[in-house]
Amino acid sequence: MSGDRWRSPLGSRYASPAMQTLWGERHRIGLWRRLWLALAETERELGLDIPEQAIAQMRDHLDDADLELAARYERRFRHDVMAHIHAFGDQAPAARAYLHLGATSAFVTDNADLMVMRDGLRLLLGRLIAVLGALERFAARYANLPCLAYTHFQPAQLTTVGKRATLWMQDFALDVEEICRRIETMRLRGCKGTTGTQASFLELFGNNQDTVRELDRRVASRLGFGAAFMVTGQTYTRKVDSNVLDALSGIAQSAAKLAGDLRLLQHEGELLEPFESEQIGSSAMAYKRNPMRAERISGLARFVISLQANTANTAASQWLERTLDDSANRRLTLPEAFLGTDAILVLATNIAAGLEVREDVIRRHVAEQMPFMATERWLMLGTAAGGDRQALHEVVRRHSLTVAEAVSRGEPNALLERLAADPAFRGVPVAALGAELDPANYIGRAPQQVAEFVEEYLRPLLSRARPLASEAEAAEVRV
Repeated sequence: MSGDRWRSPLGSRYASPAMQTLWGERHRIGLWRRLWLALAETERELGLDIPEQAIAQMRDHLDDADLELAARYERRFRHDVMAHIHAFGDQAPAARAYLHLGATSAFVTDNADLMVMRDGLRLLLGRLIAVLGALERFAARYANLPCLAYTHFQPAQLTTVGKRATLWMQDFALDVEEICRRIETMRLRGCKGTTGTQASFLELFGNNQDTVRELDRRVASRLGFGAAFMVTGQTYTRKVDSNVLDALSGIAQSAAKLAGDLRLLQHEGELLEPFESEQIGSSAMAYKRNPMRAERISGLARFVISLQANTANTAASQWLERTLDDSANRRLTLPEAFLGTDAILVLATNIAAGLEVREDVIRRHVAEQMPFMATERWLMLGTAAGGDRQALHEVVRRHSLTVAEAVSRGEPNALLERLAADPAFRGVPVAALGAELDPANYIGRAPQQVAEFVEEYLRPLLSRARPLASEAEAAEVRV
C-alpha cells in the first residue's frame, strides 16, 4: 500500500510539482541521455567515426527510459551509471559501442546535477519575482499608512505599513541579486575524464590538445552553458554546492524574517495572513486564527538553513581528486534544499498576495502611543514659551513614566492632559499641544522611500532578473 512506507513531506505536502519534477528520477535520466547524446554528437563533429544511425537512435530515446529495466541492471552491476548505459544501449543498439566514449561516471552525474541546479535556481528566481511583485503592490497601497515601528519589539517612533514591507522586499531583492549571480556564473563540469586530466579524450583524438579543448567547449555550449570549468578532479569542486546552498539559505533567512514579523503583527491584530473560509485554526479552540503559513515558513526555513552546513562540510572534506563520502550526502541535501526553498517561496507568495490589514487596529495602537511620540515637539513648544528645557524634560519624563504604567494596565493615554495641567507648560495652549498629535507628521520620508526603492532599485533589478527566470506557476498551498 502507498501509505506503508515513509515519504518525505517535501514531496507529499510542501514543494511544487515543478520542483519535484526537476529533481525526479525520470528527469535526471533524461539529462544523462542528453549528455551522452551531446558527447557523441560533438565527438562525431570533431572526427570520430560514430554512425549517424547511432546518433539518431539516441535522439529517439531521450525521454522514454525504462527505469525498471535499469533497476534490474543496477541490482546486477551495483553501479547506477553502468546500469543506465546498458538500458540506453538496449533501446539504441546502434549507439551501444559509442555511449559514454571517453567519459567517467561524473560526466553524467555531475553535469546533470549542475543542469538541475541551474534550472532549479531559475524556478526559484521566478518565485522570488512573484513574491516581490505581490509585496510591491502591498507596499504601494499602504505607503502612507502610519503604524508603530518597533525596536526590541517595544514601541519606538512611527513608520508606515508600506515602508515596513520594503524591508522584507530589500532582503528578497538581495536574494535575487545572488541567484542571478549564481545562474550567470554556473559552469558545466564538462569532459574531463577520470581524474580531470582529459587523458582519455586525448587518446581518442590522437593527442590533439586543441580538439580536446574544443570538445569541452562545444559540449558546454550544446547544453546551454557559457563555459565549463577549466580544471576539475573527477568531480567539479563541491564549493559550487556550498555556494548554491548559501544562496538558498539566504532565501530562507529572508522568508523567516517576513514570517517572524507577521507572526508578531498577527498577535498585535494589525496584519493577518490569509485564512480560508473553511480553514480550521485549532482542533480544540474553534475560535483561533493561527498564522499557520508563517509558522510553516519558519519551520521550513530552519531546515533549509541547517542544510547549508552540510554542503560547507562536504566541500571542506574532499580528498585530492575524488572521494565518495559526498555522494549519499548530496543525494539528500541538494534536492531537499531546493524543494524546501521552493515550498517556502510558494507560501511566501500566498501570504504576500493575501495579507489582511486591520487599519482600525493600527490607528488605535498609533493613537495610544502618539503622546509619547510628541514629547520632543512639546518640549520645543514649552521652551519657545519661555520654559527651561532641562526642567521641562524632567516634567515630561516624570509624567511619561506614570502614564506608561497606566497604559500598560489598559488605561487611556492621558499624557497630553497631564502636561497641559502642569504649571511648567502653562504658557503652551492645549490646542497647540494637540496639534502635534497628527501621525502623518512623524513618518519622515517613509512614503517617498517606498517609491524610490521601487522605481530606482527594484524594477531595474527585476528587469535584469526576468530573462534568467523560469515562470513560476501557481502552486497549491496545503495548510
